[in-house]
Amino acid sequence: MSDTPPDSPAAESPDFDAMARDIAEVPAVEVIVTVAVNLMSAAAVKLGLTEEGDKYKDLDEARKLVTALAGLLDASTTEISSFHAAPLRDGLKSLQLAFREASLVRDEPGQGPGEKYTGPVYG
Repeated sequence: MSDTPPDSPAAESPDFDAMARDIAEVPAVEVIVTVAVNLMSAAAVKLGLTEEGDKYKDLDEARKLVTALAGLLDASTTEISSFHAAPLRDGLKSLQLAFREASLVRDEPGQGPGEKYTGPVYG
């Protein structure tokens, strides 16, 4: 039993040792894929691709998220199998094309979000 009173701030803080043990059990590939999927989901929301549409649309934020996703996938290419990488790359390309379509001012080929990592993206 803990000596910490249940209403103290220490009782509400997360158990970092337990969290570290949980993270230690997860393979790196799963962490990378999970982060990539989270970036993809956030970018889709910021692109207005959800049911709420324009409610959360923010192309500046979407650009950052798509670029981060492209950088992550570029950096982890040799670390994750094509089984994991192929659908993530397809999703990235779809987001890049959706960004191009949503933009009022078109980026030059190779200048769109993440294209410094993927090269120019064409529909």
